[in-house]
Amino acid sequence: MVKGANVGLAALSEDVGSVMVSLGWSSPTGEGDADVSVLLLTADGKVRSDADFYFYNNPVAADGSVQLLGKAPTADGNEDRITFDLTAIPADVEQIIVAASRYNGARFGDLDDVRVMLADGAGEELLRFSIEDAGAVGALLFGELYRRDGDWKFRAIGQGYESGLAGLAQDYGVDIDDDAEEAEAAEEEARSGAAAEPADVTAEPRAEAAPAPVPEQATVERAVDEPAESAAKPVPRPRTAKKKVTLPKVAKKSLAENDSWRAARLFPVSALKSDRDRETRATSVLLSVMAQVPEFGRRLTAGFGAPAGRMETFTEVSLPNGDSPRRPDGVIRVERAGKLWTALVETKTNGNSLKPDQVQAYTDIAARRGYEAVITLSNDVELDGSPLVDVKTDGRRKHKVALRHLSWADVAHQAQMLIRHEGVGNAAHAWLLQELLHYLQHDNSGCHGFQNMGPAWVPVRNGIDDETLCQGDQRAVEVVENWERLVRQVCLRLGGELGQKVLPVQRAKRGADPRVRRAALADQLCLAGRLDSELRIEGTPGILALSADLRTGKLRTSIEIAAPEQGYPLTWVKRLIRQLSDAPADVHVETLLVSQAGGPRGTLERLRPEPGDILPRDNAEIAGFRLSLFRSMGSTRGTAESGFIRSVDEAVDRFHDHVVVSLDRRPGSPRR
Repeated sequence: MVKGANVGLAALSEDVGSVMVSLGWSSPTGEGDADVSVLLLTADGKVRSDADFYFYNNPVAADGSVQLLGKAPTADGNEDRITFDLTAIPADVEQIIVAASRYNGARFGDLDDVRVMLADGAGEELLRFSIEDAGAVGALLFGELYRRDGDWKFRAIGQGYESGLAGLAQDYGVDIDDDAEEAEAAEEEARSGAAAEPADVTAEPRAEAAPAPVPEQATVERAVDEPAESAAKPVPRPRTAKKKVTLPKVAKKSLAENDSWRAARLFPVSALKSDRDRETRATSVLLSVMAQVPEFGRRLTAGFGAPAGRMETFTEVSLPNGDSPRRPDGVIRVERAGKLWTALVETKTNGNSLKPDQVQAYTDIAARRGYEAVITLSNDVELDGSPLVDVKTDGRRKHKVALRHLSWADVAHQAQMLIRHEGVGNAAHAWLLQELLHYLQHDNSGCHGFQNMGPAWVPVRNGIDDETLCQGDQRAVEVVENWERLVRQVCLRLGGELGQKVLPVQRAKRGADPRVRRAALADQLCLAGRLDSELRIEGTPGILALSADLRTGKLRTSIEIAAPEQGYPLTWVKRLIRQLSDAPADVHVETLLVSQAGGPRGTLERLRPEPGDILPRDNAEIAGFRLSLFRSMGSTRGTAESGFIRSVDEAVDRFHDHVVVSLDRRPGSPRR
């Protein structure tokens, strides 16, 4: 699409009752990020109340019509995804604005490949709009959904606000808190710099009728001789939704006489004797909690095209299939306005792989019966361009069935985010999610997420040791794919614990074939004997790099921080050493120089009494510092005490908890 163009959704697909909008961008530096927001507007172009403004502190509509799903890894990096149940949008809402905002003075003009995509309920992309000229704006209107003659249409906007999220919210009628406490909190969370004149946000008219006008912002002028401090006064933040229930940070003291007393649990695991028992119990436990906790059920199914509505779940359902009926592990049904959305569920636990013939049979049954989706659940993490099962679709059938996958790590992540950070409607729902999480994390449940580097792991390690592994070896590609799965699972686990975005960094060009990228990484593994990845943790001053050297058997976790723009190098070093006062003595510190490959380096143990030893002797210009921790790599391919996967988890946790958290947060980063 081009700027100002509009299109009716019904003309693109029959399955547009529920749609997904994805916003994406890339950054030349790898540091670019933004927060998405949605506004529901009436015919006068204003929100009905503050509750119609959805953003990072208010991500889900009570009726499920809007849900901000957060960032999801893609072959090209990451995208922010939003689901809309258009059948549930209130009748007096005429427009839905989809926007995003940057913080800490950043502008959309600094980003590349700014784009918005819209997909139907089956996940098929219907349209794409690339914004080529975002400019120096802190908030950007990507597009809008609007009603026209009983149908929904989409219009490409691509215009924005220099004044960021607060200016956008105010112009559409959202009240801004300005009391003292809110102002103090806003000072910590400030997402934009000094007030400035707004960018041109005058909407272009639609072909058939003019939309509600975009209000003009008041220009805030500042005298030339005004002190700089006054320009940095906090931007009032929009009000958030009513407080929800989360678990207390510190558990209450137990009434048990001693540690041998075990708390009674809603979902016991002691009776599980076989893989079949684990699959049956896990399916029943998960589906029952999904039906009872609306926020959780909606969170897991919204991305699959499910509408907002009454959910019921079933297990061991018998479905006709010729002479031999099939029994999927579960069925999810959602009713909305008299219409049903149905998904069949196939579950695997304890590292067992999905069976292609089973998934194919359920997909065929779903197509014949008019069901919307087949959802697979297993310990594996699905990658773009590398599906866990290959399923053939009959092109002659008009009805499309969406095949979607969830890993148990995805499920645990969503439960953690709700009960520890975002909150649910009441204490009973929080307790149910806590019991579910306890079950999933129990050693006997079989629901521990990705837990095996695969059969190629040992041959590849041996081939690297004896230098017989050759480029083009498919086993190296399998190891690279499983490494990517492991890193994504680490991001899910750490993000759930912190309540922050933790995402793998992909530096491939947009549109690049992920299989080609993985083949190139596999060739690099053959040559260098090393697996490398990067993680972006929200609010930290740099990218966390993770490297597994299969030749030396060492794991390295590191972070690079830029040198301050002002002050003296010795002052910088002393301040850095003070920040790391509680960090392990074996942390390696390396000085990064502007014009040379490597600078001085040493451990904290050596540098604490003599910080100046890390400075270059020739007064070379310092670009920054690299902090690193090393540990031995697990030898086996699984999650045992000696396993590689466990050693990676422990290395990331140790480095984050003892090094990263000691560093100054990125200026202007959010505190949620």
